[in-house]
Amino acid sequence: MADVGSAPGGGGKPPPYKDPDDGRQRFLLELEFVQCLANPTYIHYLAQNRYFEDEAFIGYLKYLKYWQRPEYIKYIMYPHCLFFLELLQNVNFRSAMAHPANKELSHRQQYFFWKNYRNNRLKHILPRPPPEPTPVPAPSQAPTTVPLPAPVPTPAVPPVPAPSSYLPPVAAVGASAMSPMQFAGTPGTNIPKNDMRNAMGNRKRKMG
Repeated sequence: MADVGSAPGGGGKPPPYKDPDDGRQRFLLELEFVQCLANPTYIHYLAQNRYFEDEAFIGYLKYLKYWQRPEYIKYIMYPHCLFFLELLQNVNFRSAMAHPANKELSHRQQYFFWKNYRNNRLKHILPRPPPEPTPVPAPSQAPTTVPLPAPVPTPAVPPVPAPSSYLPPVAAVGASAMSPMQFAGTPGTNIPKNDMRNAMGNRKRKMG
């Protein structure tokens, strides 16, 4: 007697689906679709055609996250697709990509990332050259002497005259400078005072 569950059209559980080519065709289709998500224009197309409003499609996007695993990520040629796949898990991003302005913004940011990624990456990969050592002077070289400035000439100071207290008294100077006539007329001197009148009278008498 045949088993009712295994017979075609019976009420038993159907056997699991098995790919005829061991999943190769499915692998290539999902790989191609995932890499299409690297294009913001394609994401904008899906948003405008309301694919993001289908719960089955949202579940399919969650299922495709297995491409982030190491054994599958090695087949990805456009790694930006995994970045956008992670953003598509957010409902706000899915609704924002329906607007053309957000699509252009995403495309422009993606372009600048591709343009500067290599240079920014090389800054962290390439080793930096060591700093140049400062030259040390040889011990045989004599240290350079700094010339001293020329001395400033001091002006000649004239001799300061002695104070007036050191001068001799005025009376002594006057006494030493007196003429013989004045000295003869002074009282107490032994020099006789000649009378000019008597001398003139005696000269007239001799002449007469």
